Amino acid sequence: MIRKLIKTQSPARIIALGFAAVILLGSLLLKMPFSVKDGVELQYIDSLYTSTSAVCVTGLIAVDAGDTFTPIGQFILGALIQVGGLGVTAVGAGIILVMGKKMDLKGRTLIREAMNLDSGKGIVIFVRNIFITTILIELLGAVLSFTVFVQDYPVGKAIGISIFHSVAAFNNSGFDILGNFQNLIPYQSNVMLNLVTCGLIFFGGIGFLVIKELWTKKGNWRRLSMHAKVVISVSVSLIILGTVLIKLTEDVTWLGALFHSVSARTAGFSTYPLGEFGNAGLLVLTALMFIGASPGSTGGGIKTSTFFVLLQGIKAAATNHSEKAFRYSIPKNAFRKAAVVTLLAGGVVFIGTYLLTVMEPEVTLMQALFEITSAFGTVGLSTGITPDLGVGAKLLSIIIMYIGRLGPLTVASLWYFSRGERAHFPEGNIAIG
Repeated sequence: MIRKLIKTQSPARIIALGFAAVILLGSLLLKMPFSVKDGVELQYIDSLYTSTSAVCVTGLIAVDAGDTFTPIGQFILGALIQVGGLGVTAVGAGIILVMGKKMDLKGRTLIREAMNLDSGKGIVIFVRNIFITTILIELLGAVLSFTVFVQDYPVGKAIGISIFHSVAAFNNSGFDILGNFQNLIPYQSNVMLNLVTCGLIFFGGIGFLVIKELWTKKGNWRRLSMHAKVVISVSVSLIILGTVLIKLTEDVTWLGALFHSVSARTAGFSTYPLGEFGNAGLLVLTALMFIGASPGSTGGGIKTSTFFVLLQGIKAAATNHSEKAFRYSIPKNAFRKAAVVTLLAGGVVFIGTYLLTVMEPEVTLMQALFEITSAFGTVGLSTGITPDLGVGAKLLSIIIMYIGRLGPLTVASLWYFSRGERAHFPEGNIAIG
């Protein structure tokens, strides 16, 4: 009965239900006695909030992971981050392949939808490559991080922290298990850990398709596709621009400015207390969070390619030239889709910010905007207000994180049931601008 019901659902609905199921399962596992440290009382709303933040690879925390959860609980949290980053569909496909079973047409369609692929060709190989790439990059990140953490922790604990940190960083989730809500502030001057974390965030944020291209084409810029060139050029440009603007507005080092410019693009780690940032610095971070990572990646936001297409569309309209870039013509419907995604995202952030200010009157507008944008962009950065939010505000944040992980356009399509228009009307005229 359930299998028959699933077959009748659209790929978007199945993906949405899959994420919801993992979130609920994770919330129950994190609430179990073996997951919570002795003497610590964990409310279910905080367990649900943490599970949602992990599966949606956000990193916003209502309770400190290091002080609240046992090693088993931290392992479960890391597993939820890994599943959320790879995607419920990709993980399910990986399990099917490990069991030696064939993937049916429905499964291939789901993966294509989840990973933003153009076709269903080579899906099995692509899924296999995703897992291999993830394991290799996370292992490398863990080894490099270990050289830093082992200086402050016993070998066994340093290994656990390093693996957790590498998984969280590559999956663009700003969780840490260092305790005391400190995130990476103790390591703000550690060049090694800062650069390793930035590298993990960057590769996790550009998407598996781009990583594959960089590997197979040996980084040859001329041989890269238009998508790869757009993702890399926009990502690097935003990192540079964000670094300069943060350095100009905040009293941080160049290393700190670079780190937060990279982290704000959906990772959520911080080496400086953001509660001490001014409105200008928070506004820069908010813009970076809203743009986010790239399609097919572990990050959220409207995506770098969406932002690029918007700029090119505006430029084309202003100069009366066609939309093109890197010796390619941009598809005609790309600007329309980018505009819809951006408007929907802006609407979610606006409504979420309004509701948060109503529910939490003591929170400033900038704090509310920053918190909601962080939740939507699945970033995890916060000015420090998250643990003190009420139940209603936390539920609001949970919904925003869920929408941000699925994507506003995907969420909007969940309610589409019509099979086509039956009536057609004559084209009217409307003034624009």
